[in-house]
Amino acid sequence: MTTRLTNGRAMAAILAAGIGSLTLGLMTTGAELSEALKGALTLSDAVGPLSGKTSVATAAYLVSWVVLHAMWKDRDVNFDAVVRVTAVMIALGVLLTFPPVFRMFG
Repeated sequence: MTTRLTNGRAMAAILAAGIGSLTLGLMTTGAELSEALKGALTLSDAVGPLSGKTSVATAAYLVSWVVLHAMWKDRDVNFDAVVRVTAVMIALGVLLTFPPVFRMFG
C-alpha cells in the first residue's frame, strides 16, 4: 500500500509568504503616502504605524494560507509557477519598504 504525496499544502504556505511580504510593502508605502492610512495603522502609539503594518501583513499571510491550504491540500500544484510568483511578490514587498522607492510615489 502506497500513499500518494501532494505538494499543495507546502505550496499554500510558500505563496502565502509572498502575499504577506507584498502586503507589508504595500502597507509601508501606503502609510508614507496617506496620513489617513498612517493613522489607521497606528495601533500602538509607542510603536506607531509599524504596529498596524505588521499586523495587517500577518493577517494577510494567515488568511491566505488558510484559504490556499483548503483549496490545495489534496492537489499537486505547479511548483515552479508558485515559487516564481512568490519570489516576485517578496522582491516587490522588500522594495516597497525602502525609503528611496516609496518616496518616488509621493
